[in-house]
Amino acid sequence: ELNQGSPAPPLAEEGGEDEEEEEEGEKEKEREEPLPIPSASSAAVGGLERGAKNQFSTFSNFITTINQKKEGIGNRNSPTRLVIPNIKNVRDLPPICLDVRQKQRISIDTLPQEVKAPIPPEPSLPIRTKAVKDFQDDLEKAKSSGDWKAVHDFYSTTFDSFLEINAAFKKDTNSPFDTIEDSGINAKFVNVVYDALLSTPQDVQKSVLKGVINGLLQEWKGPRTKDDLRAYCILLQNPQFSNTSTYVIYAHLLRQIAALTEADHHFLVHWSKNISQKRFKQLVDRLLQFISLRLFPAKPEEFPPMVKCTWWIPSATKVLALFNAANSLINPPIISYTDFYNSTLDHIDLMEEYHNWQCYGNSHRFSFCQYPFIISIAAKKVIIQRDSEQQMISIARQSLVDKVSRRQKPDMNMLFLNVKVRRTHLVSDSLDELARKRADLKKKLKVTFVGEAGLDMGGLTKEWFLLLIRQIFHPDYGMFTYHKDSRCHWFSSFKCDNYSEFRLVGALMGLAVYNSITLDIRFPPCCYKKLLSPPIVPCDHNTLVGICDVTLDDLFQIMPELAHGLSELLSYEGNVEEDFYSTFQVFQEEFGVIKSYNLKPNGDKVPVTNQNRKEYVQLYVDFLLNKSIYKQFAAFYYGFHSVCASYALLLLRPEEVEILVCGSPELDMSALQRSTQYEGYQKTDLTIRYFWDVVLGFSLDLQKKLLHFATGSDRVPVGGMADLNFKISKSETSTNWQLPVAHTCFNQLCLPPYKNKKELKQKLIIGISNAEGFGLE
Repeated sequence: ELNQGSPAPPLAEEGGEDEEEEEEGEKEKEREEPLPIPSASSAAVGGLERGAKNQFSTFSNFITTINQKKEGIGNRNSPTRLVIPNIKNVRDLPPICLDVRQKQRISIDTLPQEVKAPIPPEPSLPIRTKAVKDFQDDLEKAKSSGDWKAVHDFYSTTFDSFLEINAAFKKDTNSPFDTIEDSGINAKFVNVVYDALLSTPQDVQKSVLKGVINGLLQEWKGPRTKDDLRAYCILLQNPQFSNTSTYVIYAHLLRQIAALTEADHHFLVHWSKNISQKRFKQLVDRLLQFISLRLFPAKPEEFPPMVKCTWWIPSATKVLALFNAANSLINPPIISYTDFYNSTLDHIDLMEEYHNWQCYGNSHRFSFCQYPFIISIAAKKVIIQRDSEQQMISIARQSLVDKVSRRQKPDMNMLFLNVKVRRTHLVSDSLDELARKRADLKKKLKVTFVGEAGLDMGGLTKEWFLLLIRQIFHPDYGMFTYHKDSRCHWFSSFKCDNYSEFRLVGALMGLAVYNSITLDIRFPPCCYKKLLSPPIVPCDHNTLVGICDVTLDDLFQIMPELAHGLSELLSYEGNVEEDFYSTFQVFQEEFGVIKSYNLKPNGDKVPVTNQNRKEYVQLYVDFLLNKSIYKQFAAFYYGFHSVCASYALLLLRPEEVEILVCGSPELDMSALQRSTQYEGYQKTDLTIRYFWDVVLGFSLDLQKKLLHFATGSDRVPVGGMADLNFKISKSETSTNWQLPVAHTCFNQLCLPPYKNKKELKQKLIIGISNAEGFGLE
């Protein structure tokens, strides 16, 4: 999915803010007007020798002539607004950055295989015959002789214009290469030239920057040609742009790319997916570094004043969005989605960003929330928590006002979601309480066990979650099926009269996210994809929810054996109809009775053949993961969103929802050691030293068992090990037989003072490996 352009929430107010928004827009345009200056390119590049401070003003003055040169273009490519207007011939294309009114995410798969846009005739390219080996030979001669003239001439000529860049790096100058499948760029030659660039003399490097400036200053008054797009692709890979002294040039390159039409953007997206993983990661890291250093410059004097370049960050973020879209096209992706996170944004005013996004959507008021792929899961958790707190305060305040308006005495309990349950009737009592107090679900949760003294300071709440989840997911309960091969739960397809218990599980997951509790739940990734389909509950309750595009890969994550069989069917080389004798009908066992279902009308009469087997597999997967469990999952969906309904969900990927609910699977026991608190022990005590020596030497499986034993889950909260508040306390009883004991509600491990490391290791392994049923408190 194109997460870089998340659907925007509706505008906070209509009409009244229009004038204010227009005034704000005018002010921003005034601030963004570049500084007028004269134009000698040689002087600009010569500024490199005079230090960053002087050089920047020269570069800035020279480069901003681009805007004066492009007056004929008008507002079509105005970089102050990143919402690109539609073009008649490509109106059916989804924009990279969605319009403020749009609510649905758009799949990259909906793009046509080839975008036809009106383009001017390609100008004829100069003839250049130098190949990779010729260049490498010149380079070796220059290094041995010290005469860099041939290399200097190559660089200065090649980067002098967009035409020359194409002449040097286009695979075939006679072929247009105007499809999205092949950019026509000789990637190997580009890589060799750039890899050598930073080791060449300064005058060679300056000649390249001078040529880039010349290329950017060329005047265009119409749509870009495919040669222009190729030049942009090649220039983006220039390693010189990792140096802050070139950031003014880099910013203007990004500005021009960000202002291209949507049709051109889609070419760049598809071409970018063919870049090697190493180069792709370098491009992304360079853009992230550019944004970080513009936000928090180590030496502010190296950059132009922020008021003069407010377009720097929006332009860079828009270009980064193109690479994120390219990354989403590949399965598996080129790099992890977490490689697009910019941790620098964890230190800005996130709620201001969120507020701007809510109020102004994807209008000219830039917000990082328009591009949620760049916001880390830690930052998103902060946004969700604060948004939750604001909703909690708002709901509690409204309850108080209602009470006072009816002249009733206020009660502090009305400010909380108070859940009272009996241990012997845990599920039924919880179901009744949450159903009866549906209006209070967004208040702070407090749990009381009937007949037990105790004040809920967080421990009782966690215990309630642990016990309830364990009971609901027990195989005997029948709501979920546990698949041993994939080690995950999936929804039972058995039909029933009441699906309220599935709604309870959804509400539990929502309450866990809302109250920052990590649950020990094992759902496959597909579940969280369905949970965000759509991310905002539709107003029309007849609209289907929880239905998403599913593939054989999704089925592999739940039922690998069945998925493997279907995969074998797709690759079978014999006669499918004669050898398998199957139809578009499937069978399921429900309470001992075999029931049949047609995958399509009259499916029992339609044989599966070599020609239609792909359709059969797709319909079968859709039946298993969507249709056969629709009512169960719909109840689960509405339960989750009854608590977590928030526009902040639009910022999340399915993988991020899973981390918020279950925590991260990546363990760092050294970090846990640093953040552990002690009661009755000092961190220098012999027993504690033995403990950490043993734990740090454990296999990953044993480390997970220890974490599960002590906290009730083998996963880590979003904030890392420090957020566990893990504590080791001293147990004074005899050590001859006693095993370690855990209080999972408080993430506390009670450790006896064992005589030696060997005994500690032995007792610890026995305890954590046999915790279910007797050792877990």
